[in-house]
Amino acid sequence: MENQSDTQGPGGPDDQLTRDVVDLMAGLVAIFHREYEEAAAARSLTGAQAKVLGLLRRGPMPMRHIAQTLSCEPSNITGIVDRLEVRGFVTREADPQDRRVKLVAATEDGRTATAELRESLNFAREPLAALDPGEREALRALLRRMLEHAQS
Repeated sequence: MENQSDTQGPGGPDDQLTRDVVDLMAGLVAIFHREYEEAAAARSLTGAQAKVLGLLRRGPMPMRHIAQTLSCEPSNITGIVDRLEVRGFVTREADPQDRRVKLVAATEDGRTATAELRESLNFAREPLAALDPGEREALRALLRRMLEHAQS
């Protein structure tokens, strides 16, 4: 007789394997968030400030884009950027394509702070060390595929 919890088939929301994977991912995310907040606090940054600096590793971006990426109100980003600017971690500059738009860019100090923060995050290094290079490559490919699917 078929188990009621598996009626949607493999990969469905009621599949035990899917629930187990989701629970494991949630555990990793919780560890990452805790460690990320601790690493940010050790540098006198809030988690939100650290996330903005992390985004700026990609290059200067409009504040509206930062707000959309972090799923928060533009007014919140303004306050975060104000505090980062006072500390010398970011600058605001006019977008050469549209002078009405302000781009936020990380300064050298901001890039250094971001690099130090990333280097201090150990949560994945030790668990990943338990995997051989082929397993890490397979995991990377699977995670990329999951992210691509989630973003489409």
